[in-house]
Order: sequence, then C-alpha cells, then structure tokens
Amino acid sequence: MIEKETITSSSNPTVKRIRSLNQRKNRTEKGLFLVEGIHHVGAAIEADWDVDTLLYAPDLLTSEYARDLISASAKKGIACQPTSTAIFRSLAGKENPQGILASIHQRDLALDDLKDMKHGVAIISSQDPGNLGTILRTLDAVGADGLILLDGGVDLYHPKVVRASMGSLFWKPVVRTSFEDFLEWVQKNMLKLIGTSARGTSDLASLSLKNESWLLLLGNEQKGLSPEQISACDALISLPMRGRGTSLNLAVAAGILLYGLLE
Repeated sequence: MIEKETITSSSNPTVKRIRSLNQRKNRTEKGLFLVEGIHHVGAAIEADWDVDTLLYAPDLLTSEYARDLISASAKKGIACQPTSTAIFRSLAGKENPQGILASIHQRDLALDDLKDMKHGVAIISSQDPGNLGTILRTLDAVGADGLILLDGGVDLYHPKVVRASMGSLFWKPVVRTSFEDFLEWVQKNMLKLIGTSARGTSDLASLSLKNESWLLLLGNEQKGLSPEQISACDALISLPMRGRGTSLNLAVAAGILLYGLLE
C-alpha cells in the first residue's frame, strides 16, 4: 500500500467534509454518513456498502485486523487517508477512538425492495437515535427480516443510530416511507399488523401467529400509536406492568415482543 501524506490540518477539505456529516442536512445533501470503529467499518465493507473515504490514525491503531482492513480496502480502490492523532480525535465521536472511521454512501430502499418479508418491525416517527439503533440490532439478533421507518423521525444515519445498531444497519434492509403507503403495501402483501399499546387487550401468549407473516408496529416514544394507526392493526398487544412504572423504554419493549413473537 502506497502511504498518502498524513493530514495534519483541520482546514483540509477532506476533514471539513467528514466533520460536516455530523449534521443531518449535510448527510442528506451529500448522501453520505459517518461510521466509526473497527467493527462497524469492517461490517460496512464486508456487507459491500459503497465506501467514500476511509480515514485512519496510524498511532491509534492497535489491532492487526484494522491494519489488514485498511490494506485490503486500499487494494479494492477505496480512498484510504492517514491523519494525525489530533485530527482524528477531533473527528471521532468516542472518547477513546480506535483510529478508524469512514464516510459511506447512504442507501435509499423502497417497500418493493423488501422481498419475501415474513417478520419485521415498523416504527412511527421514532425520536431517539439510541432506541432506533438498538431495535435494528435486536431484530437482527432474533432473525427478523427488516425495519420500516414511518412518517419521518430521527435520521437513520445519525451517528448514534449507526453505533447502537452494532453493524446490523449494514445487514438488514431499512425502508423510509409514509404510513399511508406502508398500509397499502401491508394489505397488498397480506401481512398481519400487530400493534402495541398500553390499551391492548391481547398479550403474547394469546396470539397465534404460527406460519403467518407479520409486522410489529411501534408508536413513537412520546405519543404511541394514534387511533387511526390502531384501527389499522389486526391485533393490539400490551406488556403487563406489575410494578409502579407505567411504561417501558421503546427498545426494551420491542426486544421483549420480538423474542416472544419469534420463540
């Protein structure tokens, strides 16, 4: 690998471009997002996402795998650029960075790209990037097929979503669409829509979904599901709250429900 000149200036155009991706409007305009850390960058490359630029700080690299990843990426024609430790730390989102990050091209999938959907999750306007990334990681863990984001909400490519997904973002399809188009697609593909609400009259044990295709519909963290969204569901389930708390974190509830539905 031919070593490029190390970037040491914060006014370098590549540094400015990478830093700009911390803002949603710039991610949207450029069609790029940031991925930081050995595991995450490695997952993106292994899953064959289109890498724009890979930045690394030689003095921070302690992993042989990371060095091999950079070398292999350069051989594949990916732009691999070394930076000084100070510059890298100024770009990193972690306090103890692993010395590797990348800007990667976004993917914009449509509902028709979700081939052979059997089990999945749809979320209405999720507001918390940590929740969104964790739900994506969980649906990957349970073997569900994909995630659908409805009516806006937090940016799928927010750095916290990417981190919380622990690489699952690169392996599971995610579609962003409106509830209206989603509902039409659900009916066309004869999927059962399982809503979640504290007012739900069913529980996990009462549902009989064996050999059926379904989607778990989650409301957002503040408002839950609207009456219109509830009326579109084939079943409405709730989790028992036996203590003094009145609700669960959205990602925690999603994990319990997914494992219960797929066990």
